[in-house]
Amino acid sequence: MSFASQFEELEIWQAAQDLAVEVYSSLGVDTGAAKDFAFVNQIRSAAVSISNNIAEGFECASSKEFQRFLTISKRSCGEVRSMLWLAPRLKYLATADAARLRDTAEILSKRIAA
Repeated sequence: MSFASQFEELEIWQAAQDLAVEVYSSLGVDTGAAKDFAFVNQIRSAAVSISNNIAEGFECASSKEFQRFLTISKRSCGEVRSMLWLAPRLKYLATADAARLRDTAEILSKRIAA
């Protein structure tokens, strides 16, 4: 079994980066969310936090610390999912788009936990 030597090699980090890009592009200037700066900033911050905490934890000296940062990443996935339940109710995203992103975040959360 080979182990990653850099966080960029981790599939969960790559998937978290992809999710953040999807969140950013789904809530762009042409959506109803464009004027709700607080909502957009919060969900984007949570989405970016997922990969950042994976990276930060990877750079720790101990596996126990890495595990703690993975837990924080998983919590950020939950925050993104929660906001993606709210987004269609606020008419910021189509229900199907929000569901697709929620599914992606849920799968990522499970992968982080594994």
